[in-house]
Amino acid sequence: MNEPLVRPVRLAAAPTRLPDLGATPCNDGVHFRVWAPRAKRIEVVVEPDGQAFPLEVVRDGYHAGVAPGLGAGTLYRYRVDGGERYPDPCSRFQPDGPHGPSLVVDPLAFTWSDAGWRGISLHGQVIYEMHVGAFTTSGTFDAAIEKLQFLKDVGITVLEVMPVNEFAGHWNWGYDGVDLFAPAHAYGDAEAFKRFVDAAHRIGLAVILDVVYNHFGPDGNYLGCYSDHYTTTRHANEWGDAIDFDGPQSRPVRDFFVANAAYWIAEFHLDGLRIDATQTIADDSALHVLGEISRAARAAAGERSIILVAENEAQDNRCIRPVEDGGFGLDAMWNDDYHHAARVALTGRREGYYTDYRGHAQEFVSAVKRGFLYQGQWYSWQKKGRGSPIGNAPGAAMVVFTQNHDQVGNSLWGERLQKMTSARRLRAITALTLLSPGTPLLFMGEEFGASSPFPFFADHHDELLPLVHEGRKEFLRQFPDYATPEAQACVPDPGDPETYGRAKLDWAECEANKQVVAFYTDLLQLRREDPVIGQQLRECIDGAVLSDKAFVIRWFDAEHGDRLLCINLGDELDFTPAPEPLLAPPQGWTWKRIWSSDDPSYGGMGILEALRESRWALPPENATLLVATPIAAA
Repeated sequence: MNEPLVRPVRLAAAPTRLPDLGATPCNDGVHFRVWAPRAKRIEVVVEPDGQAFPLEVVRDGYHAGVAPGLGAGTLYRYRVDGGERYPDPCSRFQPDGPHGPSLVVDPLAFTWSDAGWRGISLHGQVIYEMHVGAFTTSGTFDAAIEKLQFLKDVGITVLEVMPVNEFAGHWNWGYDGVDLFAPAHAYGDAEAFKRFVDAAHRIGLAVILDVVYNHFGPDGNYLGCYSDHYTTTRHANEWGDAIDFDGPQSRPVRDFFVANAAYWIAEFHLDGLRIDATQTIADDSALHVLGEISRAARAAAGERSIILVAENEAQDNRCIRPVEDGGFGLDAMWNDDYHHAARVALTGRREGYYTDYRGHAQEFVSAVKRGFLYQGQWYSWQKKGRGSPIGNAPGAAMVVFTQNHDQVGNSLWGERLQKMTSARRLRAITALTLLSPGTPLLFMGEEFGASSPFPFFADHHDELLPLVHEGRKEFLRQFPDYATPEAQACVPDPGDPETYGRAKLDWAECEANKQVVAFYTDLLQLRREDPVIGQQLRECIDGAVLSDKAFVIRWFDAEHGDRLLCINLGDELDFTPAPEPLLAPPQGWTWKRIWSSDDPSYGGMGILEALRESRWALPPENATLLVATPIAAA
């Protein structure tokens, strides 16, 4: 029997003590610590009066000391060797953006109300990916708080916040962050994120943060002014020089990122992290930095339980293997294979990175039972093998979705799926997503059928803006439909204020699209309360292909009765005769419909039974859930 890739045992904390970085108020003033191995003298310069406090050179290239008389609210920069002044690399807040002075923040000043919050485990969660700036018209944490109860009522349990660390300009997806310890001032004051997390915990919602540990943004990054050792050319990286996690001077660099992960968990009471593009975090050390990060994050949580999720394009099972077995010790991975198959099935497009997917029924049966579709087979798009086996990892370790920020944004206009397929077909595939043993992820607004697009947006200075726009066009040229001169001329300008403005959710659509809200609410309630589906057990599931567009998924449970989910993404299918044993109910039992995606309350045309007396006839573009019921009771 295969060893499990994910174990429930919590690992001990990493033995290395994390350095006390940045500015921290203390009894005598403010304690400062910064890594600047090439500098002979570092001074803290208070702004605007210019008062300076020299720091002492301590071991391993650190400079540290206490500046008396200072406290929270002090604006400051570091002066390096009597020359230029730069923001603190570990600033807790940048009130004027990444090029301005840093602000001393007291990490103990905020009054939390979540003392009874014990954290979360992965099982049973429903994740909701959101961009703070586009989530509401005002685009702040405080405005987002007003919508949390609605998300809770729909059935969301975990808010996955796209990166919030400080970035240059006024709007950004978040992946160009440069101050890893500072929540972006565009979203509120220094305590706004804490208010958001506290409010979420108050109503039973967890919050995890998307963090970027694979590159720095192109504008506002001052780390190079303190050390040349943060990056390296030894490893390839699609966003420039790779971060140096395994070079001769890499220990302080590793400490910087490990401390950052622990910081978000401890100071902001976060319930976990989603780690961006882990396949681009190169590290040849005996202990991969992600393994060190996972240990430190769990240690920072104390008695709280947290979840750690990886995005990994290569679908490398090291992400969810235990650290002691050479893995990273994370809990779950995004399942891009599931999304790509669903996108092809819904839109019929098989170009670009969708080339190796058919969108056929077999792919969905395989994804539900076995997680990734590619577990080492040849992948023609990349001309190499893709993926690795997931063994008997729990079903919850696969995060499944039909939309997320990347996949919505990677269309020409940043359009959502409902613009690309029929409402009936979208409901059918969404039913599979929300009832499957994986951990479902929704993209903000999906739950009420938001019409607002989500194109790529990023505000930069005048020299960088056209380069970013051209880079976006080049990326989209991998899709032949988007490579034509006509399409290229239509690629939204990321730096145009209207591009960002169009991405903002219109919450008035909640009222207009009540049927969509009811659809998601009912499905998530069914997932949450059904004693069979809610177990998320891959080993108790089987599936059968009825046609290229139709299939069934069956849950086996002798105690509560089997469940049978019938999915048809094509025209009506008359499957009579029915030589498929998964269609047969347990002996002495019969099938009873308990849910249909064609319910008129969801905007459906009316329910047609999949099992009509002795005849199986799957309605077109439909999902139907049947439950096994004893014949006597029926």
